[in-house]
Amino acid sequence: MKTDPSIQELLKRFNLISDQVSKDEIKIILEQLQVIHDQKIEGAVVELGCYLGTTSLFISRYLKARSSTKQYHVYDSFAGLPEKDVSDQSVAGDQFKAGELKASKAAFITHFKKAGLPLPVIHKGWFSDLKESDLPPVIALAFLDGDFYDSIADSLRLVWPKLSRGAVVLVDDYQNEALPGAARAVNEWLRNHSYISLQTTKSLVIIKV
Repeated sequence: MKTDPSIQELLKRFNLISDQVSKDEIKIILEQLQVIHDQKIEGAVVELGCYLGTTSLFISRYLKARSSTKQYHVYDSFAGLPEKDVSDQSVAGDQFKAGELKASKAAFITHFKKAGLPLPVIHKGWFSDLKESDLPPVIALAFLDGDFYDSIADSLRLVWPKLSRGAVVLVDDYQNEALPGAARAVNEWLRNHSYISLQTTKSLVIIKV
């Protein structure tokens, strides 16, 4: 696949607003957005775990560049990380504690206003408290950045029944030794659910269904 030139332009033109994601990872996410647009995959775009909105801003910019009519929904507690599960324990991840990576909904909105971008549909709450009805009925692409085992497991439970044929699920921190719960949640889920392909790149796993 040839990368859409607008992706390179966006990455060149705009800076990151946090250090929790790299431009290489954002490029991968945007390339998957390109895939669902080029293949006309039905459904909305959802992001579970948006923090300050670094990835969200780039997703919105690309949707705008493509004159996309897809709905875009973001979900976050806006209260920082939850408590760890035993599956999240790692010597390399001692810095990830409950309450870390806290960013307010107001700060998220401010970044969008400064960028002159339309706001996505914002949902505030812990993933464990969300219901299937809180998500759009059909999903074309889901980006899951919940960091911990329970958050990724809850995210998969929520998005999977909504995925259209040919949809893409990207999970961050799949190859991050500091956050082993993400990979454990994904691997357990996929043992009991069908999918077309799985690819790992950078810290991400890309699942096509």
